[in-house]
Amino acid sequence: MAKELCVLAYSGGLDTSVAIRWIAEKYDVDVIAVAIDVGEEKDYEGIRAKGEQVGAVESIVVDAVDEFYNDYITRALRANLMYENKYPAFTALARPLLAQHQVRVALEKGAKYVAHGCTGKGNDQVRFEVTYQALAPQLKCIAPAREWNMTREQEIDYAEQHGIPVPVGKKSPYSTDTNLWGRSIECGVIEDPSIEAPDDAWEWTVSPQEAPDEPTYVKIAFEKGLPVALDGEQMSGAKLVGKLNEIAGANGVGRVNMMENRLVGIKSRELYETPAATVLLAAHRDIESLCLDRETMHFKPYLELRWSELVYYGLWFTPLREAIDAFMEETQKTVSGEVTVKLYKGNCEAVARKSPNSLYDFGLASYGDEDTFDPSKSKGFIDIWALPAKVTNTVRRKAEE
Repeated sequence: MAKELCVLAYSGGLDTSVAIRWIAEKYDVDVIAVAIDVGEEKDYEGIRAKGEQVGAVESIVVDAVDEFYNDYITRALRANLMYENKYPAFTALARPLLAQHQVRVALEKGAKYVAHGCTGKGNDQVRFEVTYQALAPQLKCIAPAREWNMTREQEIDYAEQHGIPVPVGKKSPYSTDTNLWGRSIECGVIEDPSIEAPDDAWEWTVSPQEAPDEPTYVKIAFEKGLPVALDGEQMSGAKLVGKLNEIAGANGVGRVNMMENRLVGIKSRELYETPAATVLLAAHRDIESLCLDRETMHFKPYLELRWSELVYYGLWFTPLREAIDAFMEETQKTVSGEVTVKLYKGNCEAVARKSPNSLYDFGLASYGDEDTFDPSKSKGFIDIWALPAKVTNTVRRKAEE
Protein backbone atom coordinates (compact mmCIF):
# COMPACT_ATOMS: atom_id res chain seq x y z
CA MET A 1 0.00 0.00 0.00
CA ALA A 2 1.39 3.37 -0.98
CA LYS A 3 2.28 5.76 1.78
CA GLU A 4 0.70 9.16 2.23
CA LEU A 5 2.67 12.06 0.76
CA CYS A 6 4.09 15.09 2.52
CA VAL A 7 5.35 18.08 0.51
CA LEU A 8 8.17 19.85 2.34
CA ALA A 9 9.36 23.40 1.66
CA TYR A 10 13.03 22.57 1.18
CA SER A 11 15.98 24.96 1.30
CA GLY A 12 18.89 22.52 1.49
CA GLY A 13 19.89 23.89 4.88
CA LEU A 14 20.21 22.18 8.23
CA ASP A 15 16.60 22.31 9.42
CA THR A 16 14.92 21.09 6.24
CA SER A 17 17.59 18.49 5.48
CA VAL A 18 17.11 16.96 8.91
CA ALA A 19 13.34 17.31 8.49
CA ILE A 20 13.21 15.01 5.43
CA ARG A 21 14.55 12.05 7.41
CA TRP A 22 12.71 12.94 10.61
CA ILE A 23 9.26 13.37 8.98
CA ALA A 24 9.58 10.14 7.00
CA GLU A 25 10.35 8.16 10.16
CA LYS A 26 8.00 9.94 12.55
CA TYR A 27 4.91 10.02 10.33
CA ASP A 28 5.64 7.03 8.07
CA VAL A 29 5.13 9.07 4.92
CA ASP A 30 6.97 9.67 1.68
CA VAL A 31 8.45 13.16 1.50
CA ILE A 32 8.57 15.30 -1.64
CA ALA A 33 11.09 18.13 -1.32
CA VAL A 34 10.20 21.35 -3.11
CA ALA A 35 12.82 24.10 -3.43
CA ILE A 36 11.73 27.46 -4.83
CA ASP A 37 14.36 29.53 -6.63
CA VAL A 38 13.71 33.18 -5.73
CA GLY A 39 17.18 34.37 -6.65
CA GLU A 40 20.82 34.57 -5.51
CA GLU A 41 21.15 30.94 -4.38
CA LYS A 42 23.45 29.60 -7.09
CA ASP A 43 23.38 25.80 -6.86
CA TYR A 44 19.77 24.66 -7.07
CA GLU A 45 20.78 21.49 -8.89
CA GLY A 46 22.91 20.68 -5.85
CA ILE A 47 19.97 21.40 -3.57
CA ARG A 48 17.70 19.18 -5.67
CA ALA A 49 20.22 16.34 -5.61
CA LYS A 50 20.73 16.72 -1.85
CA GLY A 51 16.99 16.36 -1.30
CA GLU A 52 17.05 12.96 -2.97
CA GLN A 53 20.29 12.00 -1.21
CA VAL A 54 18.79 12.75 2.19
CA GLY A 55 15.73 10.61 1.49
CA ALA A 56 13.03 12.48 -0.44
CA VAL A 57 11.15 10.26 -2.90
CA GLU A 58 11.13 13.25 -5.26
CA SER A 59 13.03 16.52 -5.21
CA ILE A 60 11.68 19.43 -7.25
CA VAL A 61 13.06 22.88 -8.02
CA VAL A 62 10.68 25.62 -9.15
CA ASP A 63 12.15 28.63 -10.96
CA ALA A 64 10.24 31.60 -9.52
CA VAL A 65 12.86 34.38 -9.81
CA ASP A 66 10.95 36.49 -12.33
CA GLU A 67 7.67 35.79 -10.56
CA PHE A 68 9.18 36.94 -7.27
CA TYR A 69 10.34 40.18 -8.85
CA ASN A 70 7.24 40.87 -10.95
CA ASP A 71 4.58 39.99 -8.38
CA TYR A 72 6.28 40.74 -5.06
CA ILE A 73 9.35 42.99 -5.26
CA THR A 74 7.56 45.46 -7.53
CA ARG A 75 4.81 45.84 -4.93
CA ALA A 76 7.42 46.19 -2.19
CA LEU A 77 9.08 49.02 -4.11
CA ARG A 78 5.83 50.90 -4.69
CA ALA A 79 5.04 50.59 -0.99
CA ASN A 80 8.63 51.33 0.15
CA LEU A 81 8.57 48.15 2.24
CA MET A 82 10.64 48.65 5.41
CA TYR A 83 9.70 46.92 8.65
CA GLU A 84 10.56 49.04 11.69
CA ASN A 85 12.29 51.52 9.37
CA LYS A 86 15.29 49.21 8.93
CA TYR A 87 14.41 45.85 7.41
CA PRO A 88 13.20 45.52 3.79
CA ALA A 89 11.44 42.33 4.96
CA PHE A 90 12.70 40.25 2.04
CA THR A 91 12.28 36.94 3.88
CA ALA A 92 8.68 37.73 4.78
CA LEU A 93 8.05 38.94 1.24
CA ALA A 94 9.07 35.61 -0.31
CA ARG A 95 7.29 33.25 2.07
CA PRO A 96 3.80 33.52 0.53
CA LEU A 97 5.25 32.71 -2.88
CA LEU A 98 7.13 29.69 -1.53
CA ALA A 99 4.08 28.40 0.30
CA GLN A 100 1.85 29.00 -2.73
CA HIS A 101 4.04 26.82 -4.96
CA GLN A 102 4.32 24.23 -2.21
CA VAL A 103 0.52 24.04 -1.98
CA ARG A 104 0.27 23.79 -5.76
CA VAL A 105 2.61 20.79 -5.82
CA ALA A 106 0.77 19.17 -2.91
CA LEU A 107 -2.56 19.44 -4.70
CA GLU A 108 -1.09 18.17 -7.99
CA LYS A 109 0.51 15.16 -6.26
CA GLY A 110 -2.51 14.36 -4.10
CA ALA A 111 -0.55 14.89 -0.87
CA LYS A 112 -2.21 14.88 2.52
CA TYR A 113 0.47 16.91 4.30
CA VAL A 114 2.57 20.00 3.82
CA ALA A 115 5.57 20.77 6.02
CA HIS A 116 8.13 23.46 6.73
CA GLY A 117 11.34 23.64 8.76
CA CYS A 118 10.54 26.82 10.69
CA THR A 119 11.26 27.04 14.39
CA GLY A 120 8.53 27.37 16.99
CA LYS A 121 9.51 30.87 18.01
CA GLY A 122 10.16 32.40 14.61
CA ASN A 123 7.98 34.40 12.25
CA ASP A 124 8.17 32.11 9.24
CA GLN A 125 5.99 29.39 10.76
CA VAL A 126 3.15 31.93 10.82
CA ARG A 127 3.75 33.05 7.23
CA PHE A 128 3.77 29.51 5.85
CA GLU A 129 0.80 28.26 7.80
CA VAL A 130 -1.40 31.31 7.21
CA THR A 131 -0.82 30.79 3.48
CA TYR A 132 -1.62 27.07 3.75
CA GLN A 133 -4.89 27.85 5.48
CA ALA A 134 -5.76 30.63 3.05
CA LEU A 135 -5.14 28.55 -0.08
CA ALA A 136 -5.80 24.91 0.90
CA PRO A 137 -7.16 24.51 4.45
CA GLN A 138 -7.77 20.80 3.86
CA LEU A 139 -4.02 20.09 3.90
CA LYS A 140 -2.55 19.07 7.25
CA CYS A 141 0.60 20.85 8.39
CA ILE A 142 3.67 19.19 9.91
CA ALA A 143 6.10 21.49 11.70
CA PRO A 144 8.96 19.21 12.83
CA ALA A 145 11.08 21.93 14.43
CA ARG A 146 8.18 22.57 16.83
CA GLU A 147 8.02 18.88 17.69
CA TRP A 148 11.52 17.49 17.87
CA ASN A 149 12.73 20.00 20.48
CA MET A 150 16.36 19.78 19.37
CA THR A 151 18.88 22.56 19.84
CA ARG A 152 20.88 23.60 16.80
CA GLU A 153 23.87 21.63 18.10
CA GLN A 154 21.66 18.56 18.51
CA GLU A 155 20.39 18.98 14.95
CA ILE A 156 23.98 18.99 13.73
CA ASP A 157 24.64 15.81 15.74
CA TYR A 158 21.50 14.21 14.25
CA ALA A 159 22.66 15.11 10.75
CA GLU A 160 26.11 13.64 11.35
CA GLN A 161 24.66 10.44 12.79
CA HIS A 162 22.39 9.93 9.78
CA GLY A 163 24.88 10.97 7.11
CA ILE A 164 22.99 14.14 6.21
CA PRO A 165 25.26 16.75 4.58
CA VAL A 166 24.62 20.25 5.88
CA PRO A 167 26.45 23.53 5.16
CA VAL A 168 27.20 24.37 8.79
CA GLY A 169 29.29 23.14 11.66
CA LYS A 170 29.38 23.80 15.38
CA LYS A 171 32.18 26.34 14.94
CA SER A 172 30.13 28.28 12.37
CA PRO A 173 26.49 27.58 13.14
CA TYR A 174 24.92 30.44 11.18
CA SER A 175 21.47 30.01 9.75
CA THR A 176 21.10 31.96 6.51
CA ASP A 177 18.34 32.64 4.05
CA THR A 178 18.78 34.30 0.67
CA ASN A 179 16.65 35.57 -2.14
CA LEU A 180 16.93 38.24 -4.81
CA TRP A 181 16.07 41.01 -2.34
CA GLY A 182 18.43 40.11 0.52
CA ARG A 183 20.32 37.72 2.79
CA SER A 184 19.63 37.04 6.47
CA ILE A 185 22.08 35.71 9.07
CA GLU A 186 21.02 34.23 12.41
CA CYS A 187 22.22 31.98 15.26
CA GLY A 188 25.62 31.48 16.86
CA VAL A 189 27.37 34.47 18.41
CA ILE A 190 24.96 36.76 16.58
CA GLU A 191 22.39 35.98 19.26
CA ASP A 192 24.35 38.13 21.74
CA PRO A 193 23.36 41.73 20.90
CA SER A 194 26.06 43.16 23.17
CA ILE A 195 28.89 42.19 20.80
CA GLU A 196 29.72 43.40 17.32
CA ALA A 197 28.71 41.12 14.49
CA PRO A 198 31.69 38.97 13.41
CA ASP A 199 33.26 39.64 10.01
CA ASP A 200 32.58 36.13 8.76
CA ALA A 201 28.82 36.66 9.01
CA TRP A 202 28.83 38.99 5.99
CA GLU A 203 29.07 37.63 2.44
CA TRP A 204 27.31 40.03 0.10
CA THR A 205 28.90 43.23 1.41
CA VAL A 206 32.51 44.21 1.99
CA SER A 207 33.42 46.05 5.17
CA PRO A 208 32.85 49.78 4.62
CA GLN A 209 36.46 50.36 5.71
CA GLU A 210 37.63 48.12 2.87
CA ALA A 211 35.32 49.63 0.24
CA PRO A 212 36.83 51.75 -2.57
CA ASP A 213 38.28 55.12 -1.57
CA GLU A 214 36.43 56.83 -4.41
CA PRO A 215 32.62 56.94 -4.55
CA THR A 216 30.63 54.97 -7.10
CA TYR A 217 27.71 56.65 -8.86
CA VAL A 218 24.78 54.76 -10.37
CA LYS A 219 21.90 56.17 -12.37
CA ILE A 220 18.55 54.43 -12.05
CA ALA A 221 15.69 55.13 -14.46
CA PHE A 222 12.13 54.62 -13.23
CA GLU A 223 8.85 54.23 -15.08
CA LYS A 224 5.67 54.35 -13.02
CA GLY A 225 7.60 53.68 -9.84
CA LEU A 226 9.63 50.72 -11.10
CA PRO A 227 13.30 50.60 -12.18
CA VAL A 228 13.76 49.93 -15.87
CA ALA A 229 17.40 50.85 -16.55
CA LEU A 230 20.74 51.01 -14.75
CA ASP A 231 23.35 53.48 -16.00
CA GLY A 232 21.46 53.84 -19.26
CA GLU A 233 21.14 50.12 -19.93
CA GLN A 234 17.64 48.73 -19.99
CA MET A 235 17.29 45.30 -18.42
CA SER A 236 14.81 43.04 -16.69
CA GLY A 237 13.98 43.84 -13.10
CA ALA A 238 15.55 40.66 -11.75
CA LYS A 239 18.79 41.30 -13.64
CA LEU A 240 18.88 44.92 -12.48
CA VAL A 241 18.48 43.87 -8.85
CA GLY A 242 21.20 41.23 -9.18
CA LYS A 243 23.62 43.71 -10.73
CA LEU A 244 22.92 46.30 -8.04
CA ASN A 245 23.52 43.67 -5.35
CA GLU A 246 27.05 43.32 -6.73
CA ILE A 247 27.77 47.03 -7.21
CA ALA A 248 26.35 48.21 -3.88
CA GLY A 249 27.78 45.24 -1.98
CA ALA A 250 31.25 46.07 -3.29
CA ASN A 251 30.82 49.53 -1.74
CA GLY A 252 29.79 48.18 1.66
CA VAL A 253 26.18 49.31 1.19
CA GLY A 254 23.27 47.33 2.58
CA ARG A 255 24.30 46.03 6.01
CA VAL A 256 21.51 45.96 8.59
CA ASN A 257 22.22 45.19 12.25
CA MET A 258 19.08 45.59 14.35
CA MET A 259 17.00 44.56 17.31
CA GLU A 260 13.77 43.33 15.78
CA ASN A 261 10.31 42.87 17.28
CA ARG A 262 9.12 39.51 16.06
CA LEU A 263 5.48 38.77 15.41
CA VAL A 264 5.49 36.07 18.10
CA GLY A 265 6.31 38.66 20.76
CA ILE A 266 10.04 38.40 21.38
CA LYS A 267 12.95 40.60 20.43
CA SER A 268 15.78 39.18 18.35
CA ARG A 269 19.09 40.45 17.09
CA GLU A 270 19.09 40.21 13.30
CA LEU A 271 21.68 40.74 10.57
CA TYR A 272 20.64 41.40 7.00
CA GLU A 273 22.42 42.22 3.76
CA THR A 274 20.26 44.18 1.31
CA PRO A 275 22.50 46.04 -1.16
CA ALA A 276 20.09 46.40 -4.09
CA ALA A 277 17.06 46.93 -1.89
CA THR A 278 18.83 49.70 0.02
CA VAL A 279 19.75 51.54 -3.17
CA LEU A 280 16.45 51.07 -4.99
CA LEU A 281 14.31 52.04 -2.02
CA ALA A 282 16.39 55.19 -1.47
CA ALA A 283 16.15 56.07 -5.17
CA HIS A 284 12.43 55.32 -5.33
CA ARG A 285 11.61 57.49 -2.33
CA ASP A 286 13.68 60.24 -3.90
CA ILE A 287 11.94 60.19 -7.28
CA GLU A 288 8.60 60.12 -5.46
CA SER A 289 9.58 63.32 -3.64
CA LEU A 290 9.95 65.00 -7.04
CA CYS A 291 6.77 63.65 -8.64
CA LEU A 292 4.14 63.32 -5.91
CA ASP A 293 2.15 66.19 -4.46
CA ARG A 294 2.49 67.09 -0.81
CA GLU A 295 -0.77 65.55 0.42
CA THR A 296 -0.04 62.20 -1.23
CA MET A 297 3.56 62.28 0.05
CA HIS A 298 2.34 62.88 3.60
CA PHE A 299 -0.46 60.30 3.54
CA LYS A 300 1.31 57.44 1.72
CA PRO A 301 3.67 56.56 4.64
CA TYR A 302 0.67 55.65 6.81
CA LEU A 303 -0.32 52.96 4.35
CA GLU A 304 3.31 51.96 3.77
CA LEU A 305 3.59 51.19 7.48
CA ARG A 306 0.42 49.08 7.44
CA TRP A 307 1.47 47.31 4.23
CA SER A 308 4.87 46.49 5.74
CA GLU A 309 3.18 45.03 8.81
CA LEU A 310 0.83 42.90 6.70
CA VAL A 311 3.82 41.45 4.82
CA TYR A 312 5.83 40.88 7.98
CA TYR A 313 2.84 39.26 9.72
CA GLY A 314 2.27 36.80 6.86
CA LEU A 315 -1.04 38.34 5.76
CA TRP A 316 -0.30 38.47 2.03
CA PHE A 317 -3.46 36.73 0.85
CA THR A 318 -5.83 39.24 2.42
CA PRO A 319 -8.22 41.87 1.03
CA LEU A 320 -6.50 44.71 2.89
CA ARG A 321 -3.14 44.02 1.26
CA GLU A 322 -4.80 43.96 -2.15
CA ALA A 323 -6.65 47.19 -1.45
CA ILE A 324 -3.51 49.00 -0.32
CA ASP A 325 -1.72 47.68 -3.42
CA ALA A 326 -4.37 49.36 -5.55
CA PHE A 327 -3.70 52.67 -3.81
CA MET A 328 0.06 52.28 -4.21
CA GLU A 329 -0.25 51.51 -7.92
CA GLU A 330 -2.44 54.58 -8.43
CA THR A 331 0.16 56.83 -6.79
CA GLN A 332 2.89 55.61 -9.13
CA LYS A 333 1.37 56.75 -12.44
CA THR A 334 3.58 59.84 -12.58
CA VAL A 335 6.63 58.45 -10.73
CA SER A 336 9.01 58.33 -13.69
CA GLY A 337 12.47 59.77 -14.16
CA GLU A 338 16.12 59.22 -13.27
CA VAL A 339 17.90 59.27 -9.92
CA THR A 340 21.66 59.47 -9.41
CA VAL A 341 22.80 57.60 -6.30
CA LYS A 342 26.19 57.99 -4.65
CA LEU A 343 27.66 54.88 -2.98
CA TYR A 344 30.58 55.43 -0.65
CA LYS A 345 31.95 53.22 2.13
CA GLY A 346 28.62 51.88 3.32
CA ASN A 347 26.63 55.03 2.62
CA CYS A 348 23.92 55.39 0.01
CA GLU A 349 22.66 58.84 -0.95
CA ALA A 350 20.44 60.09 -3.76
CA VAL A 351 22.30 63.18 -4.97
CA ALA A 352 20.42 64.20 -8.13
CA ARG A 353 17.11 63.54 -9.80
CA LYS A 354 15.07 64.57 -12.85
CA SER A 355 11.65 63.73 -14.24
CA PRO A 356 9.34 64.77 -17.07
CA ASN A 357 6.61 64.77 -14.39
CA SER A 358 8.54 66.88 -11.90
CA LEU A 359 6.42 69.13 -9.70
CA TYR A 360 9.44 71.31 -8.99
CA ASP A 361 9.02 74.80 -10.46
CA PHE A 362 12.35 76.63 -10.61
CA GLY A 363 10.71 80.01 -10.88
CA LEU A 364 8.62 79.45 -7.77
CA ALA A 365 11.53 78.01 -5.78
CA SER A 366 14.30 80.40 -6.87
CA TYR A 367 15.42 83.45 -4.90
CA GLY A 368 17.24 84.81 -7.93
CA ASP A 369 16.27 86.99 -10.86
CA GLU A 370 13.98 84.30 -12.29
CA ASP A 371 11.75 84.31 -9.19
CA THR A 372 8.06 84.19 -10.20
CA PHE A 373 6.56 83.83 -6.73
CA ASP A 374 4.37 86.74 -5.57
CA PRO A 375 5.19 87.32 -1.86
CA SER A 376 2.47 89.92 -1.52
CA LYS A 377 -0.06 87.10 -1.34
CA SER A 378 1.63 85.46 1.64
CA LYS A 379 0.13 87.84 4.20
CA GLY A 380 -3.45 86.91 3.31
CA PHE A 381 -2.56 83.20 3.26
CA ILE A 382 -1.00 83.44 6.74
CA ASP A 383 -4.00 85.29 8.13
CA ILE A 384 -6.43 82.64 6.92
CA TRP A 385 -4.13 79.78 7.97
CA ALA A 386 -3.73 81.25 11.45
CA LEU A 387 -7.43 81.99 11.94
CA PRO A 388 -8.39 78.77 13.85
CA ALA A 389 -5.41 79.13 16.21
CA LYS A 390 -6.14 82.84 16.65
CA VAL A 391 -9.82 82.32 17.51
CA THR A 392 -9.18 79.36 19.82
CA ASN A 393 -6.52 81.09 21.86
CA THR A 394 -8.51 84.36 22.05
CA VAL A 395 -11.44 82.45 23.55
CA ARG A 396 -9.15 80.66 26.01
CA ARG A 397 -7.63 83.89 27.22
CA LYS A 398 -11.07 85.41 27.79
CA ALA A 399 -12.14 82.34 29.76
CA GLU A 400 -9.03 82.56 31.96
CA GLU A 401 -9.72 86.24 32.69
